[in-house]
Amino acid sequence: MEAIVRAGGRQLRLKEGQEFEINRVDGQPGDMITLPVLALIDENGAEVGTPVVPGAAVRARITAHGRAPKLLFMKYKNKVRYRRKVGHKQPISRLVVEAIERG
Repeated sequence: MEAIVRAGGRQLRLKEGQEFEINRVDGQPGDMITLPVLALIDENGAEVGTPVVPGAAVRARITAHGRAPKLLFMKYKNKVRYRRKVGHKQPISRLVVEAIERG
């Protein structure tokens, strides 16, 4: 069974046992979190929620916190010697799907 969930401002398609990264969530490594399910997909078809499937949930365990690879941005204006370089590392959490529950 697969589920489409809303997590970290994005929609993700997840299976049981799958490991994934999202924007940093509250909690310590080892804690469980519940994600809202937008759709469930199995061999019998799909069940789509409005906006979420009632009673369905994805339970995920936080495995680690960290930071994403650095993104570099640059501002440049020609002929005036103006250059600015800025970097950003997004804080992320790594999770693993423990169970997908149908409502």
